[in-house]
Amino acid sequence: MNKVIKQVLFWTPRVLCILFAMFLSLFALDVFSEDAGLGEKILGLLIHLVPVYVVVIVLVIAWRWEWVGAIAFIGLALFYLFQVWGREHWGAYLAISGPLTLIGVLFLLNWKYRAQLRTR
Repeated sequence: MNKVIKQVLFWTPRVLCILFAMFLSLFALDVFSEDAGLGEKILGLLIHLVPVYVVVIVLVIAWRWEWVGAIAFIGLALFYLFQVWGREHWGAYLAISGPLTLIGVLFLLNWKYRAQLRTR
């Protein structure tokens, strides 16, 4: 495995996860369209950001233990599917569970090829 492929395989799930967390955080901005006081809006924002906190915590764990990240991200994708099944358009399932599954598979590949990725 050449150096470029090693770097791409190592960094892709991490960067995708950060981008996905940023994407999820956009959904929390709807709290500012409500008629509420500043304190209630801030509290609502913090509550709406809970999925982002979960994704970032799993990323921090996965950064060190790729196999845990693989299981956790695929588990989060399945959890989302089971929680909202039948209530959303299929695009919502694809937009949320798709990237989580992809990130999980990429972390699984990171774990499988860990020895080769760590060598310089």
